[in-house]
Amino acid sequence: MEEIWNVRLPEELENERIQEGEELELHSKPYPKPISNDVITEVEPEAKKPDKEEALEPFYRFFKPRDLVEEPGDWGDANETATEEESEKVCVEYYEPKPGDFVVGVVVSGNENKLDVNVGADLLGTMLTKEVLPLYDKEMDYLLCDTEKDAEEFLVRGKVGILRNDDALSGEPASGRPVVEPGTVLFAEVLGRTLSGRPLLSTRRLFRRVAWHRVRQIKQLNEPIEVQISEWNTGGLLTRIEGLRAFLPKAELINRINNFTELKQNVGRRIYVQITRIDEATNDLILSEKEAWSALHLKEGTLLDGTVKKIYPYGAQIRIGESNRSGLLHISNITRARVASVSDLLAVNEKVKALVVKSMFPDKISLSIAELESEPGLFASDKERVFSEAEKMAKKYRQKLPSVSATPKLEPLPTDTLSFEDEENLYANWKWFKFERDDEP
Repeated sequence: MEEIWNVRLPEELENERIQEGEELELHSKPYPKPISNDVITEVEPEAKKPDKEEALEPFYRFFKPRDLVEEPGDWGDANETATEEESEKVCVEYYEPKPGDFVVGVVVSGNENKLDVNVGADLLGTMLTKEVLPLYDKEMDYLLCDTEKDAEEFLVRGKVGILRNDDALSGEPASGRPVVEPGTVLFAEVLGRTLSGRPLLSTRRLFRRVAWHRVRQIKQLNEPIEVQISEWNTGGLLTRIEGLRAFLPKAELINRINNFTELKQNVGRRIYVQITRIDEATNDLILSEKEAWSALHLKEGTLLDGTVKKIYPYGAQIRIGESNRSGLLHISNITRARVASVSDLLAVNEKVKALVVKSMFPDKISLSIAELESEPGLFASDKERVFSEAEKMAKKYRQKLPSVSATPKLEPLPTDTLSFEDEENLYANWKWFKFERDDEP
């Protein structure tokens, strides 16, 4: 009986081996291991550790030359499928800003020094505060539009202006506060990229481009425009056209300037000028009052007030208005009656009215009083009646002139002119924005 009890079962032998730490060779299969409370759990066999070269192999590819790197397809079909699925799910198209592009942007944030503007690019654009205002202080007076007072003046095709807001103009800049509120739509030109890669924008540059475009259009029409003299220097007078600084040389003034005091007295005057030269590269905008005066007053059929300055055997020199320009009143154009001597009808410093007629000599002003007579020889007998009927007779004279085409011959504009007919092509990022009208009150 003792021999029987001394025989141990296979389970007991197996438990002893486990307790002694002997590993069972189960061919990579889980083996039972007793733990407390008589609960047996299956334990995974210890995984084989990879060697150093095998573990670092995936990282070696980043240090290999480009031509030795394996193609993505060699990584396995599973990775290739996952990459294709990701590319199909994530596909974002951004606007690529290029220097010189015109863009539309929305202010996202900013401070007193700069603005963050979304133009549809991968990064927000940067606009410095000095580039937000269209031009400078003296140009602002021209660009600001008060819709309650002078809206009609600004309702001109192609003209750009800013709505006047007295509260905003009177407010002082606060620390950390942007010059415009977030959500404001701005039109700007792309200057380039910052060091961090963000687009660098400028509204002021765009407004200057538009202003030069408008000035070229004015010169193309070749019509006089009215300006107000704002400054003076030793060479002439300064004014603003479309916000751009323009120069009027002394030699192009109607009145002769004898000293600087007379030149300074022109500041604040409103006069008509004509653009004679434009050079955007050098910011040259040259004006002439003489050419504008000639275009306004020396057209055939224009009635002028004048003063007799000199008397000649063949006629009289008539000073036109308050200018230093003079015209010739030939003896044959004084009256239709026979004239023995010019001095019998005219005297020096006498005020007269005369009509501009076609001159036989280029660049000479020819005047006539005979065309203002309602009856032949009336000027010799009744000067006052001739001058009182001058407006009516001048109108009749103009009606007899041959009709001139109402459409003037325009000079060709440069090839790089701006096109306001097609906003989609004018602004490079136009398709990244959707504009909606809010009709609700």
